[in-house]
Amino acid sequence: MSLKDKFINLRSSIKPFFTQIPVRAYAAFADSTPKTRIVSASAVVLTLLAFGAAGVAPMATDPDEVSVKAISAELELPSLGEQIAKLEAQQQLYVAEDKMRAGDTLATLLTRLGVDDEEASNFIKSDARARAVLRLKSGTVVQAQTSNDGVLQMLRATIVDGSEDTPRNLLIRRDGDTFTVAEETATVERRIEMHTGVIRSSLFAATDAADIPDSVASQIVAMFGTNINFASDLKRGDHFNVAYETFWQNGQFLRAGRILAGEFVNGGKPFQAVWFDDPASSGQGGYYGFDGKSLKKAFLKSPLAFTRISSGFSMRIHPILGKWKKHSGVDFAAATGTPIHATADGVINFAGVESGYGNVVIIKHDGKYSTVYAHMSRIAASSRKGNKVSQGDVIGYVGMTGWATGPHLHYEFRVDNQPRDPLSVAVPTVTPLAGAELQRFKAVAADITHRFNLLSGGEMVAAATVASTPATKLASK
Repeated sequence: MSLKDKFINLRSSIKPFFTQIPVRAYAAFADSTPKTRIVSASAVVLTLLAFGAAGVAPMATDPDEVSVKAISAELELPSLGEQIAKLEAQQQLYVAEDKMRAGDTLATLLTRLGVDDEEASNFIKSDARARAVLRLKSGTVVQAQTSNDGVLQMLRATIVDGSEDTPRNLLIRRDGDTFTVAEETATVERRIEMHTGVIRSSLFAATDAADIPDSVASQIVAMFGTNINFASDLKRGDHFNVAYETFWQNGQFLRAGRILAGEFVNGGKPFQAVWFDDPASSGQGGYYGFDGKSLKKAFLKSPLAFTRISSGFSMRIHPILGKWKKHSGVDFAAATGTPIHATADGVINFAGVESGYGNVVIIKHDGKYSTVYAHMSRIAASSRKGNKVSQGDVIGYVGMTGWATGPHLHYEFRVDNQPRDPLSVAVPTVTPLAGAELQRFKAVAADITHRFNLLSGGEMVAAATVASTPATKLASK
């Protein structure tokens, strides 16, 4: 039966029902109240609208009446060989990155970077500015862009001449058959990193385990060197926290900067330090304890960074004379060539050869103090009579000149030209902060205390009570 016939039959079956509706509806409508009539009329209107909408809506199509027609056509596919040939004809560029290694030559570096370009190699060797690639330090990141046959298109390296110098990007580019060299100032990002470490054997072993650069470890020695002798005072279980600057370019580490704050617990005794701008010197600063007292004392405890005491300030049998004789200084055993540092600011009073002292430097300090450094293998070029020296300056190198049976430094501390034990003598300190500078420092110290507490996960022992007002930054430099 067709769709049309179904509709006709449906209309015939419901026609008698609809013929009775007007009569019945009128009778009910006449007997009802006015309110009921209004409601009923509204219902009728809505019903008619609903039927009208149903009549307008299309009826579902019978799937049996839908015709299906299959269409087939042949499509011409492009040649795979032509596509490959087209890709091979296009010039592809590749970027490789590697680090300079100890003993690298230009040839070995370019080979690792995938560069096979004799013209580029000759240019780098002959151009004065491009030759800076040959002087890159070990660990420097080098990037090279080459074509698919190894021809150099671009080479980039970051040059850092000194710890305080702004890094420069060296760019070598190919321009047809020639090359150009350019230098641009690198955009450097400054970050602050915080680490903690525990002494198991030595300071450098602990810093290596904590991924702290050696330059930062050396600063730890300089920062706490007036209170801790890192050659003899360290104990297993000593621990430290440190916050320091790092500098990055494009997500690559360039170098570590200054320590901003540190805490070292030696034998259960805490020592803290915060870098703070020196109020008396523009652009300069120094390290202070959390109580505002400067850590820089007039004299360092040791003129050598890492060593051991081979002979103290006492009576002993002289190793050469073979008789009891007072030893008027302290001997620090160290390898020949180890740098010797001035323990305090002063002026060179003598630099040369003197009897059993061998190569010796004598420094006159403020007031009644002087220090003696003997048995040097050689004296630093800057150590000349009358020259000023600052605490920490290298004045010479360990040796065994004069009356010495092995390489070591003989160090004397004199008061009114009389020898005193440098390990026990009381030395003057720098004037502590006061007034407004002390209040500004306390805000910085409070922030450091909070950060170190978070780092260690517990209370940090403080040498003095500091302000609890939070600070917004560590230190300005």
